[in-house]
Amino acid sequence: MSQLLQHNLELKARCSDLAVAAQRAQEFGARRAGRERQTDTYFQVPHGRLKLREIEDQPAVLIWYDRADRSSPKSSHYVLVPILDPVQLKAALTAALGVRGVVQKRREIWLYQNARIHLDQVVGLGCFLEFEAALAQETEMPAAQALLDRLGASLGIQAADCVAGSYADLLGLCNPP
Repeated sequence: MSQLLQHNLELKARCSDLAVAAQRAQEFGARRAGRERQTDTYFQVPHGRLKLREIEDQPAVLIWYDRADRSSPKSSHYVLVPILDPVQLKAALTAALGVRGVVQKRREIWLYQNARIHLDQVVGLGCFLEFEAALAQETEMPAAQALLDRLGASLGIQAADCVAGSYADLLGLCNPP
């Protein structure tokens, strides 16, 4: 695999109350790292997913990722590319590839050990929790799985709350590749 390719273990779940989730994250020992308004434009690609993430008052990022669509924790491989001119890039990618869908959300970010906890309010979908545990190598997978299990239990996630696809998939804006 490429040196630029990064890897994490992630889980996404519906959340009935983001304020309660934030309180539980803080009680668990996570620290709040910020809040963002994000617009993700997904492009049609033959393999994985490609999206341009525009973040209010921050630089944009082009994100390619590949992961299984299942509701249990899933391994994700991804590449992040900082973008200086998102307007021009979006125009070029739209012309070349076509847009699959656009997702808008407010995200509160919490950090705990090597994990990011996202408390998301997604336009048209509602509230979600997302965990991403960074992995430097495959041998870290059991520890990452244990960490996601602890976070899920602490934040009250039940198996029925977990979702498989991307927000764009859930919105019906696109079909998984």
